[in-house]
Amino acid sequence: MKKPERLNDMIRYLNSREYFNLNDLMDKYHISKSTALRDISSLEQLGMPIYSEHGRHGRYGILKNRLLSSIIFTMDEVYALYFAMLTLEAYQSTPFHLSVNKLNEKFEHCLSKIQINQIHKMKKVLQFEIYQHNHVSRYLDKILTSVLNETYCKIQYSKNNQNKSYHVQFFKISAKFGQWYATGIELNTNKYRVFRCDRITSIEEEEINSHFSIDELLIRSLEMYQSEKSIDFEVEIVEQAKDIFYKEHYPSMKIEQGHKTAIKGFYNPGEEEFIANYFMRYGHYVRSVKPESLKQIIKERVEHLLNHYQKL
Repeated sequence: MKKPERLNDMIRYLNSREYFNLNDLMDKYHISKSTALRDISSLEQLGMPIYSEHGRHGRYGILKNRLLSSIIFTMDEVYALYFAMLTLEAYQSTPFHLSVNKLNEKFEHCLSKIQINQIHKMKKVLQFEIYQHNHVSRYLDKILTSVLNETYCKIQYSKNNQNKSYHVQFFKISAKFGQWYATGIELNTNKYRVFRCDRITSIEEEEINSHFSIDELLIRSLEMYQSEKSIDFEVEIVEQAKDIFYKEHYPSMKIEQGHKTAIKGFYNPGEEEFIANYFMRYGHYVRSVKPESLKQIIKERVEHLLNHYQKL
């Protein structure tokens, strides 16, 4: 372990201790007494509040009424954190009360000019695939709070120019395909629902004891989503098309590979066109479709698309 990494680990290790001695560091990091003494001196220079107690059973202590020094990051870790932060620029809304620009300014304020120039140079040549979130979701923070508090919410939801009221216990927030989604269970019907967060026009946390813990809801979510009339499907694809699946798929689907590559899952009544649209993106990579009713819907969608382009 290199010295910067060792010092970084020592800060975290000593953070949980009130006292320590040289043997503690020598045994944990397999270092000599002289190296341990030099490391303690380096930690003091970094601002760690260490003091020594002399005597036969001498030891070192850490002042608990002072903040410990900041964790030391390697440059590779700095780069990784910076580019992780940049992904937030794709989001119009986040569950956190922050400005990405101000966060960026604070981050760069901790770096040298040489490091900043290096990061800006990397930004030009290193790019990540990110879905742009162009819709504003105003209540992500309140949804997250209700999830953590395991409470019910009363929400107003707008869809197809209609406003509806729901009593929901949310248990998951996800960002997919350029949208924020909140998953919950309805109080009145005990049914699983997924809401697009930008369509939630108001939210009020209710003083009603929740029926389920977050863990229970997460475990049961797929089971709750599948209705008694759900339809199983199996779509065989060529082996190289599995990359399409890994880029985008839904919780009700799984891929199986063996003598053939097949996507299996289920869909509920009313979701046929949604599933058909999904499998259209596989194009000629599809080898077979079951059930026949799903195959027929896909064919109708393809014909409809062909008719559209013929009219252009």
